[in-house]
Amino acid sequence: MSKKHFFLAATAAASVAIAAPAFSRVEQVAPPAPASAQAPATDAGATSYGSWGFDTAGMDRSIRPGDDWFNFVNGTWAKNTQIPADRSSYGAFAVLRDLSEQRLRTLLQGYSASDTAHPDRMKAAILYNGFMDQAAAEKLDAAPLTQRLAAIKAVQNKDQMAAAMGRAIGGFGSSFFGPGVADDAKKPDTYALYLRQSGLGLGDRDLYLDPKFQPQVARYRQYVAQMLGMAGWPNAEKAANDVVAMETRLAQAHWTRAQSRDRDKTYNLTTLAELKAQAPGFPWDPFWQGAGLGKAERAIVSQNTAFPNIAKVYADTDLDTLKAWEAFRTADQIAPLLSKRFVDAQFDFRSKFLNGQPQQRERWKRAVAFAENGVGEGIGRDYVQLYFPPESKAKMDTLVANLRVALAGRIQNLNWMSPATKAQAEDKLKNFTVKVGYPSKWRDYSGLRIVPGDLVGNAERASRFEWDYDRNRMNMPVDRAEWGMTPQTVNAYYSPVKNEIVFPAAILQPPFFDPKADDAINYGGIGGVIGHEITHGFDDQGRKSDGHGVLRDWWTPEDAKKFEAQADRYGAQYEAYDFPGLPGIHINGKASMGENIADLGGVLISLDAYHNSLKGKPARVIDGYTGDQRFFLGWGQVWRTLFRPEALRQQLVSDPHSPGQVRAVNPLRNVDAWYAAWKITPDEKQYIAPADRVRIW
Repeated sequence: MSKKHFFLAATAAASVAIAAPAFSRVEQVAPPAPASAQAPATDAGATSYGSWGFDTAGMDRSIRPGDDWFNFVNGTWAKNTQIPADRSSYGAFAVLRDLSEQRLRTLLQGYSASDTAHPDRMKAAILYNGFMDQAAAEKLDAAPLTQRLAAIKAVQNKDQMAAAMGRAIGGFGSSFFGPGVADDAKKPDTYALYLRQSGLGLGDRDLYLDPKFQPQVARYRQYVAQMLGMAGWPNAEKAANDVVAMETRLAQAHWTRAQSRDRDKTYNLTTLAELKAQAPGFPWDPFWQGAGLGKAERAIVSQNTAFPNIAKVYADTDLDTLKAWEAFRTADQIAPLLSKRFVDAQFDFRSKFLNGQPQQRERWKRAVAFAENGVGEGIGRDYVQLYFPPESKAKMDTLVANLRVALAGRIQNLNWMSPATKAQAEDKLKNFTVKVGYPSKWRDYSGLRIVPGDLVGNAERASRFEWDYDRNRMNMPVDRAEWGMTPQTVNAYYSPVKNEIVFPAAILQPPFFDPKADDAINYGGIGGVIGHEITHGFDDQGRKSDGHGVLRDWWTPEDAKKFEAQADRYGAQYEAYDFPGLPGIHINGKASMGENIADLGGVLISLDAYHNSLKGKPARVIDGYTGDQRFFLGWGQVWRTLFRPEALRQQLVSDPHSPGQVRAVNPLRNVDAWYAAWKITPDEKQYIAPADRVRIW
């Protein structure tokens, strides 16, 4: 999908997935050597965890492992760690993101805005320096916003409004419908246009409709009024009331998160003519033209039954409210690039109120993210030259190979799956692709125009650059060499349509991976993460694509029913967790199902791979811990996470991942070897009887 709203992503603490390149936007060349062939002396590298890869000092051994596994593994760390003031949560991922951020800052400060010999570095320097120039932002104040709101004020009818929504896809603003371009799930060798529900400023429908979140809606209404008032929009208070009321009607029309995950129900190939007939309340032709989709004759519609109701909201809403909504969404998105009063207003609502973050991130950190999101792979080429040693890639290749063998063995030994389905599963595993570290092709940013001294214009052009590329590759062959993350991203992913797993360089560091650490810790850490991504190919949605990425049903009906029964039992385990201070708010077992299944599969696959790596020899004992005990400690360590209450609430309401303190233990509660390793007994609080443990992969 398009890297929509580059400027918003640039203000976030974590990196975002970015659209991948194809045809003219890739180059098959080696990464250029950075100015220095060695990492700067000030770079301390990733933190080591103890003498064998595990932080024993962070444990709380006064706790029985089966009573509270998370705090047994991480309790002392949790007691002695404060969430930094500029974060809403903190843990292993954030530690590595901080390291990546510092390294990128060093690179960016070493780049020159006049280095025409290295255009990617030059553009990165302009983006970074432009964001750092706070004085220029203060001087301009609301001027960049005022210029862009003039076009919205000039809208005279709903056809023109729909065209403005279409133009917003490649710039500032929003739409009731969100187009994007991605691999066609049923023709995975071709790029297709997708169309999904959109338009909610609070993100998730439940925040509007569940009475528990009325304080959030009330504060959101105040924020809309504040932003419109600062933008000079007339009758800001009334307009804010009307905007929030309209978004509430949109929320009522939207599918739930769980419904929107169903890959069978969200694949609805629809022609433009059919779209007009099914959702007649929306001016599709002007929207299509505004978004630059004139050549697109069809789209894969995600939430198809929601579209008629969303279109009706558009038809029933007066033009003034639609214009005020578009003005607010534009102001909200552009605010991080404006003067301090706009930056602070957005921070106070979106970061401080919604996520409990006390302090704004330092400007240089936001500037790093801004440059990354503009020319991320251009900076990434230098990053991997300095910070990703070849031995890390080699050891990762070995780990991945071992995990593939382990999963093949698990598939063969499943007692609930028929031979027919097993054969298809084995074929899918055989066709897996693995990408480690960095792409073999690098992005070509030569078509991106970056202008010194034009911060807002650069953000707008970067978004347009991404969207123009995406829309121009519709119906073209998929570039299978593309990456959806930069090398400096602390994350990993699985693509069901490419049937591939991808591990950027930045996550391949302690505590996830340390070439010098004990193998059991590495298998429990990065091995579990690799297994997690592999299992996404076999989770409740990934399992719907075959070995060639085609969305089709390759399961026997009986096997599918058995899988779904186990998955439902597993989801119920997660929904049973209570969170102190958040009464009535629970994990959504359906919406988080894929991630939860992937965690369980990841642990089981990696544990088998670890056992296989021993080649029949007993694991040595280190500091009194057996090999299996160290494996589970490694898994628990990577999920050490602390949340502010507001951030935890947002995670539970809108994120498909369960909180770290649950991810650390709930998969293990279904793993027999965990009980054996730690001698966990029925009187311990997190014990599950063998007959009630979930058996999937």
